[in-house]
Amino acid sequence: MEPMELLECGPPLARESLNAEQAAGVARVFKALGDPVRLRVLSIVASHAGGEACVCDIAAAFEVSQPTISHHLKVLKEVGLLTSERRASWVYYRVVPEPLADLSALLNIPAEA
Repeated sequence: MEPMELLECGPPLARESLNAEQAAGVARVFKALGDPVRLRVLSIVASHAGGEACVCDIAAAFEVSQPTISHHLKVLKEVGLLTSERRASWVYYRVVPEPLADLSALLNIPAEA
């Protein structure tokens, strides 16, 4: 089961605890977001005009090699936070909003809890 699929069936933390499989899947997503470069990549893509960014635009924002950026993009795609589309020689990335909404819902704990 994919990490983000686990969230769809998982209740918010304040109602019911996660089982081991759910916790492992969610932890994988948070681990991907726990890297500063990946968090910036996600932010760059999300805030880019039109909601998508070319790999060339993403790479230009960092002082790391293209293979390093490609690795970070791959990790974000593997956990379901990004999707991509090849157009000619460039690849364009978009944020997948549902997984971020699922994370938000999972962590939404009322102040009185």
